Amino acid sequence: MKVHEGRLKAAFEAGVFVLKLCGDVRLTLCATLDLQAQQLADTPGLKAVMIDLREASNVDSTALGFLAKVAMALRGKLEQAPTIVADNPDVKRMLEVMGFGAFFTLLERPIAEVDDFEELPEVPADEEGLRERILEAHRILMRMNEHNHEQFQPLVEMLEAQNDASHKA
Repeated sequence: MKVHEGRLKAAFEAGVFVLKLCGDVRLTLCATLDLQAQQLADTPGLKAVMIDLREASNVDSTALGFLAKVAMALRGKLEQAPTIVADNPDVKRMLEVMGFGAFFTLLERPIAEVDDFEELPEVPADEEGLRERILEAHRILMRMNEHNHEQFQPLVEMLEAQNDASHKA
């Protein structure tokens, strides 16, 4: 099976923002996801957010961290929690294990379909910016629940040590 490079698409219609992840979504798209998370909280007229993972073949932990950041940025700003639509059993299981059900409404099918998506341009990130975002994403995941804290603590400690070493050099 050929894995397709990750892409992000977005649509905003009648107060509903839909973010669609397609293909293999990895840390290279984290700067783009981070920008979306920051902008969403300040979007005028925003009533609901849906993240569509039905076309995603893979979503790595860094990308998941920025999806969690979206939910945290919107907490208390919307009447209902953001929605994640995922029909792949492996993806659904991963979301459940990582505690996404506490921050999102998890569905297999969307309540309504959106057809008019715009491809989001990839936001470039240098090596240091990428490292900082990877660290931030995993810190966010660790705050979601104890399971994630245990899973990602070694990685976060390693990345923090690398950051310290690179700043001293």
